[in-house]
Amino acid sequence: MNTNLNLSAAEAGREYIIRDVVTQDDELNGFLFSLGCYSGEPITVVRRLEGGMVVSIKDGRYNIDNELAAAILV
Repeated sequence: MNTNLNLSAAEAGREYIIRDVVTQDDELNGFLFSLGCYSGEPITVVRRLEGGMVVSIKDGRYNIDNELAAAILV
């Protein structure tokens, strides 16, 4: 597995382990952490959408845009 892959390039239907979340926005980092989106946690791309994707983190499903997906390294 490529260790430099960001979530925007991930395959739908596959589970990944979050390696890092790279943003310059503390509020966004806090929000992602509250969803369970942090290093070591599994994340699954449920399906890809135009301009984003649906992901599963812990027991929730979330719609994220491609810019946010690019900040999540898997």
